[in-house]
Amino acid sequence: MNARHAVWIALLLLPAAAPYAQIDVDEVQVAEARQAFIDRVSAEHGFDRAELTTLLDGATINSRVLELISRPAERVVPWYEYRGIFLNDGRIEAGVQFWKDNAETLEAMAERHGVEPAILVATIGIESLFGTRMGAIPVLDALSTLAFAYPPRSAFFSGELESFLLLSREEGADVLQASGSYAGAMGAGQFIPSSFRAYAVDGDGDGRRDLWGDWDDILASVANYYAVHRWRTAEPVAADASRPSAWSGPEPGGGLELNETVGSLKGLGYEFAADLPEDSPARVFAMERDEDTFEYWVGFSNFYVITRYNRSSKYALAVHQLSEAIRSAYEASVESGQ
Repeated sequence: MNARHAVWIALLLLPAAAPYAQIDVDEVQVAEARQAFIDRVSAEHGFDRAELTTLLDGATINSRVLELISRPAERVVPWYEYRGIFLNDGRIEAGVQFWKDNAETLEAMAERHGVEPAILVATIGIESLFGTRMGAIPVLDALSTLAFAYPPRSAFFSGELESFLLLSREEGADVLQASGSYAGAMGAGQFIPSSFRAYAVDGDGDGRRDLWGDWDDILASVANYYAVHRWRTAEPVAADASRPSAWSGPEPGGGLELNETVGSLKGLGYEFAADLPEDSPARVFAMERDEDTFEYWVGFSNFYVITRYNRSSKYALAVHQLSEAIRSAYEASVESGQ
């Protein structure tokens, strides 16, 4: 795996000089969890027990990984700050250039999977700054840390570590060479191992699924992820909404499921533009405009699909807004012949 390693985008979401607490690790708990994992995985998948023990004994329990997983940016950064990280001139200009450099592939993948090029470009732009920031933490260390030393999600990350070992065997890759995010996400599209195994595709037919350096594979895989999660071609993602100043209806709650319809939201008094049937699923999201006020957005089916990639309404709205900004700038650039 020939990755271009750099600091993963999530690290940029935290203040550069932010201190972090040293998290105590229960070494006995780690050893017991590691041994139970070795016993299960070697029995279920035929890994050599001695080799697996040596491999996992050599993995580092990384306290920085534990600190980062405890406060992901989607939870701790308000929308008006989160948006500013991704919606800026530099990222938009880089997106336009990326589109130009990969126009043929983007069009081919859009036609094959029914996902608009702008969405693919924006997703790659947010996940890895168009492949320039794909993570510098050894995946084996990140997943071992979270599987064995982070009880709140040990079951989930044990599954991801298992998937990573299986993926490495299936792809003929060296597990010690793969780097990624603090959560074990890899490549330009930042796929966790289970998603890599389930949704990554060989876009150019060369017999490999290279999500680090092969843009045919990368873009095909991101498009396939969205398509499998029921992306609706040419339908809107979201619309900004307003409501009467003397609002007496319910306030938007938490969660991501589409619990209303276009018609029901209009019936409550929300005003927004959407060329969709009245019974189309929808949900209102309140986003921090600043420290004191909110802005309101209605998310539709494609908004929900984006949250399957990253389970955050902030992330989905950032993908939507960045895609619109890049699309507009790209079309203007093409029209002007630049």
